[in-house]
Formats: sequence, C-alpha cells, structure tokens
Amino acid sequence: MNKPQDRIKVLGAGIFMLILSLTGCANLSGIEPGATMLVPHTLAGQPDVTVFPQQHWWQSLGDKQLNALVTRAIANNHSLKVVQTRMNAAQAMVAEADSERYPQVNADAELTRQHLSANSIYPPPLGGSNVTMSTARITAQWQIDWFGKQRAALDAAIGQVRAAQADMQAAQVILATTVAQQYFGLARLQLQQHILQQLLQNGEHHVQLVNQRVAAGLDSKFAQRQSATQLMQNRRDLAALAEQIALSRHAMSVLLGAEPNETDQLDAHLPDNLSAVVPDRLPADLLGHRADVVAARWRVESALQGVNEARADFYPNLNLTAFAGFESLTLSQWLKPDSRSFGAGPAISLPIFDAGRLRARLKGRSSEADAAIETYNQAVLNSLREVADRLASWNALQTQLQEQKNAITELAGSYDMENARYHAGLSNYISVLAAQNAMLQQRRTLVDLQARASDNFAGLMLALGGGYAAPASPDNRLISEGMQ
Repeated sequence: MNKPQDRIKVLGAGIFMLILSLTGCANLSGIEPGATMLVPHTLAGQPDVTVFPQQHWWQSLGDKQLNALVTRAIANNHSLKVVQTRMNAAQAMVAEADSERYPQVNADAELTRQHLSANSIYPPPLGGSNVTMSTARITAQWQIDWFGKQRAALDAAIGQVRAAQADMQAAQVILATTVAQQYFGLARLQLQQHILQQLLQNGEHHVQLVNQRVAAGLDSKFAQRQSATQLMQNRRDLAALAEQIALSRHAMSVLLGAEPNETDQLDAHLPDNLSAVVPDRLPADLLGHRADVVAARWRVESALQGVNEARADFYPNLNLTAFAGFESLTLSQWLKPDSRSFGAGPAISLPIFDAGRLRARLKGRSSEADAAIETYNQAVLNSLREVADRLASWNALQTQLQEQKNAITELAGSYDMENARYHAGLSNYISVLAAQNAMLQQRRTLVDLQARASDNFAGLMLALGGGYAAPASPDNRLISEGMQ
C-alpha cells in the first residue's frame, strides 16, 4: 500500500465512490411531463377496414392533364422545397448527435516567439530570455455515456427526422390535393362560363323578340326594359367569371412553381364519374395513415427523449482523455525524442450547486413534451373531424346530385314539350327560350354540385391520408440518411 501506484488507485476509488454517493443528492422530484396522449373513443374496438386511398389516388380519375399538373407541382413547388430543407437539417442533427457517442481525435501545432518573465516559473537563464515555444500534439477524448444522455440526444434527433419525413409526405399529399381542388374549381368556372354564354345568347335573342313585340304593340315597355336588364346582368356575370378564371389560373401557376401566365391556356375538366369506397365508421388504423398525425407522434417521442437527456445532466460525467506530441522551448529541439510529451487519464464531474439551472432546464424540456403531447392530441381530433365532415358531405352530396339530375330531366321534358308547342303554332318562341333558360339555370346548379362533389372527393382522400404509408423499418435507414 506504500507504493505510489497503490495510493493513486485508492484515492481514485474513493473519489469515484464519493461522486456516486453524491448522485443520490440529484433532486429531480416534481419535474416530469403531465400531459396524457389522447386515445379516441370513436376508434376503440372498431374493426380495421381497408378504405384508404392508394398513392397517386388522383390517377384513378383518368385525367392525364391533372396527372401531369400534380407531378409538375411536386417537382417544382417552392413551399415543398422548404419542407425538404427542414428534413435535410433534421438529418444533419442526427449525424451530429451520433458523433457525440464516439471518441474525438484532434491535432494541433503551435509555434510562438515569447519573452519569459524573470520572476515567473522559469529560473535564469531561461527567465528573462526570449525563446521559441514549439508544440505539436494529438489529443483524443471520449465521453462515456453511463447515464444515457448521448443516446437520448440521438433518439431525440431521430424522432425529429421521422417527424420531418412525415411532414414531407404530408406536404406532398396536401399539395397534390390542393392542385386537384384548384383544377376542379377552374373546371367549374369554365363550365359556368360556357352555360352563361348560352344564356347570354338566349338573352340577346329574347331582347330582339320583345323589341319586335313592343314595336307591334303586343308587349309593354316594362317587358322590354326587364329583358334588357337581364341581358346586362348576364354580361356582368360573364365579366365576373372571367376575373375568377384568371385568378384561378394564376393560383394554379404558383402551385406549379411557375409565373402567373403559365396556365393561361389550361382547359380543365370535372371527373365524369366519381366513385369512392367510403367507410360507414372511422377505421381503427386511421391515425397511422395520416402523415400529420404521425409527425406529431414522433415529435412527442423526440420531446420525451429530450426530457431524458436533461435528466441525465443530474448524474456524473466521465471523460477519458489522452494526448501525445512534442514540446520544446527551442525550435532546434522541437521534434527530438527527448521532447516527447504524452499522458492519459479520466475526468469525472458532477454538478452539486448550480442555482437551479439544471432543474429549470429539465422543467423546460418537460413543458416542451407536454406541448408536443397536446399538439398531437389536437392533430388527432382534427383528423377525426375532417374525416367525419367529409363523409357527411359526401353522403349529402350524392343525394343532392341525384335530385338535381331528376330536376333537370323534368325540365328537359318541359323544354321538349314547349318546343313542340311552338312548332305546332300553339305558343311563341319566347316561351321556348324561357324553358331553355330554366334548364340552363338548373345545369349551373348541377355544375356547382358536381364541382363540390369533386372537391369533397379530393378532400376525403386527403382526410384518409392521401395515400401516405409510414416506412416499415425507418430506424437504420433514417440514421444512415442523416449520416450521409
């Protein structure tokens, strides 16, 4: 026990045991996340139903022009590129956090001309002289992760990558849906414009007939003014539609990442036949098919790992360091064997008094975890509401469409009857125009309903996930991507 090495071992063991005993003094009481993740009752116990849209669901509509627009938007949309940069940044954070778990090796060299103090640690003749301080050293350091701080930091970063990847998928399905809805909206305006042009032609014909009847003393000035006013209203409505079509085209161009006039020649179409296999109830695995909900879930996991990382700060840190190199007070002796310098040893540290800094940090991380959990809960409720709303609208629109088609069929019969009466000399052509206008007005309503159904179909596909499927085994793949 009298050997210096034995005394050093005993002293080191004593310091280590003292630090471990002080570890019990780490005060973490009363600081932990308090929020609870929501488990929706509307999904509990329901059987899984395969009703989710496939990737590229819009291709099932058979519109090659729409397919090309969505493909171009995903490739060129600038907002989507911003989301991509966020995912790249998250992957870089994984690489940074992962590097902390391994030894760090650094090299440095220094050459300094210095005047040494005659009253310092160097005795004469060095003291008071000018010397050249020369140093070349390789240093290695490794922080051992005894209490899981580095692993928690890595898991938190991986959670952020997973969330960013889900955000990227969510942005893509939202963009595809937005392009489809914008396309359907433009198609509605163009169809309305076509019908209104027919009404305008009928109105011009009607004005001519009324003017002839007034000139013949068969009608009043009031009827003449009334027909002229209706014609003006039709022209006003056409001008308003032209404005809306121009604005809709501009909006589509921006979605494509192009200048406003890019889609000036775009002629949009509503789907001929919309069909969707929709669930009677909310499917049990809905939340796993929603990229936004999945992203919120991974942010909860990341925030909880952040709590573990902050909690690990209350426990000891063990660093192993080693160095080797050359040191000399003269340049001529710098790289000679006698100038070698090397050493190695552990360094253990434990916070004892920090004026509440660590508790404040842990409390902050716990609050962040609570916020992430509540954000997830809100995302769950929003997803359930969106699906429920879309299902309710879908079912209601099917009834409205059928009734509107029945009404148009009846009006078509009335138009045919009035046209037959005119050719039989039993009525005038004004009655025929009135019957035709009534049918055209109902067709305008039908176009609105068809456009709403198309928009709702796209919204329903989005509410059901838009074709998103979470990666089967994301761990290694995401880590490797972040390390690239």
